[in-house]
Amino acid sequence: MQLFLSTFLAVVAGLIYAGEAALLRAKTAQEPDTACGKGFENLVQGSQDYYRTAAVELFKHPLHTMDNATFEQEFECWFASMCTTKCGGLPSLAESRKKDLTATCSSVEADWLKVWNFFTQEEVKWFKTNYPAAEVEGSEEGTAIYYKQAMQTAKEINKKEMLCLTLFTIDDECVKWPYIRLSK
Repeated sequence: MQLFLSTFLAVVAGLIYAGEAALLRAKTAQEPDTACGKGFENLVQGSQDYYRTAAVELFKHPLHTMDNATFEQEFECWFASMCTTKCGGLPSLAESRKKDLTATCSSVEADWLKVWNFFTQEEVKWFKTNYPAAEVEGSEEGTAIYYKQAMQTAKEINKKEMLCLTLFTIDDECVKWPYIRLSK
C-alpha cells in the first residue's frame, strides 16, 4: 500500500511540474516574425508575377545581373512586406516621375543616390521606418550588427535596385498590375 501511495504521489508531482512547465512556455511564446509581411509565398499569384518581372527588369548592371538570384529571399521579403502593408498607403507618383525613374533605374551609369533623390520626404520616412533591418543595440563601435543582417547586406550591395523596386511598387499602386510598368 505504501509503495502504491509513493508511486501515486510521484506521478501527481510529475504532472503538476509538467503542467507548470507548459504554462511557463505558453507565457513566453514569441510573437511571429512579421518582418516579411505575410511572406512572399502567401502573396497572390499576380503579385508574385509582378515581382518576377521587376527582378528581371531592375537588375541591368553587368555586375549585378545575378544578384536578383543571390538575394532572392531578401528582395522577396521586402516586396512581401510592402504588399502586406499596402506600401504604407503612399500615393503613386507615376505620372510625375515614371519616365525619369525608368531611365535612371535602367541606366548602368546612374547610382543609388540618383534614385534616392526621387523619394519624397514621406517615402524616405516610410522606407527608413519599415525596411526590415535595424541596427542591434549594443553593437561594438565601428562594427554594426543588424537584425536581419542579410536584409542589410542585400540593401547595401544592391541599394539602387532595392530603391527602384520600392518606388516602382509604390508607383504601380502597390502592385495593381501583374507586371512592372516601365515608361516606354
